Formats: sequence, structure tokens, C-alpha cells
Amino acid sequence: MQTWAELFPQLHAPDYWPWGELDVRYSTEEPADQLISNVHVIGRADGGIVVCSNDLGWRFLPGGTREPEETIEQLVGRELLEEAGARLTGPLTWLGAHRAEHRRPAPYRPHLPHPISYWATVAADIVVDAQPTNPDDGEQVVEVLVLPPDEAIAYLDAKADGGMMGTQVRLAQAMGLV
Repeated sequence: MQTWAELFPQLHAPDYWPWGELDVRYSTEEPADQLISNVHVIGRADGGIVVCSNDLGWRFLPGGTREPEETIEQLVGRELLEEAGARLTGPLTWLGAHRAEHRRPAPYRPHLPHPISYWATVAADIVVDAQPTNPDDGEQVVEVLVLPPDEAIAYLDAKADGGMMGTQVRLAQAMGLV
């Protein structure tokens, strides 16, 4: 039987994200909670997956950066509301994470783990029942869609995101999470 890394070699290959000066590598192994700095959500809603776009043209799964003393569930709840006008209706299911090794000498924010952190992806049942709150210090979301999984993948793949979000939805499909 093939491993997830063998089935999704591009997702699991070492990579460099120049915008954050990060050397990354994906794994389905769950790290220690205190090392998770960011979370994105494969939100299952109305038979589809929630995807967003912002005023810069980026397409993404809702999620973002952890605040001080915030639990993963609080982070997910806050980011869903801010970016998708959505809320959790079920538990979080672990998918995987990019292990990020930071080349910068200090963390992006003082409370975040450094020089190693994890950018996690989880799956969860959610409901979209409001507009994104779009706080001034966050992404300005201009579109929230609920698309069938294959259409969500195509939507995410249409704008290269460097984070492989479309491929993560493919992995979630293969794992039976969507």
C-alpha cells in the first residue's frame, strides 16, 4: 500500500516559500500543539467546500495566524468568521501540516514558535451564515463560495498559491474527509 507521500509527491516534496522566507515540507503527522502557528480549514458546508478570494486575487481555504493564548479551535472559529462568515458545527479533523523552518532571525509575531513552526490544515463541518467580518488587519475577502470538491480544487488551482491548497483538498478526498 502506498503512503500519502507517495500518492501526493508534489505536496510532500521540500519547498521554499520566498514571501515568508520559509523552507517547508508537508507531513500528515500531527506536531505538538504549541508548534502550530497557522491553520487553514477544509470547511464542509452544504455538500461542498468553502473557498475564498481576496482583493489581491488570491484564492484560498479560510484560515490564518494564531493569536497569543489562542487554542486551535478558537483560531479556526475566529478565522472562519473573519474570512468566510462561517462557524464550526463539528469537530476538527487533522489532515496535515507544512513544517516551516524560518530563515528570518525573529518570528513573524513575537508569540509565534521560531525557528520551526507548523502551518496546519484541518477538515471540519461548518455553516456559512454571515458575511466575512474582514478586520482591518486581515485579508479583505471579496468572494466566499461553496463548491463541490472537484470544483473547489479547480478554483484553488486556478491561482497558484504556493501552499498547495488544491492538492490538500485532493488529499482530504483520498482520506475520505470530503
